[in-house]
Amino acid sequence: MTRGPRLITKETRKEMKKILAEVQSGEFAKEWLAENESGLKKHLALRKENTEHPIEVVGAKLREMMSWLFKKK
Repeated sequence: MTRGPRLITKETRKEMKKILAEVQSGEFAKEWLAENESGLKKHLALRKENTEHPIEVVGAKLREMMSWLFKKK
């Protein structure tokens, strides 16, 4: 609540409205369908890039240390 206003600025809201318009117009859906038809090359590259991001690498190591996450039922 104290940091949000620093992050969600007028510029951020403006960009979010553009993205909403892309969704509402169907532009995003067309782009996603084209991505699927082309074999998801961009999507898979972005997913790989995000998986290898330092915060994800550290997060995976931290989760390994959290034994309570993996308790057997």
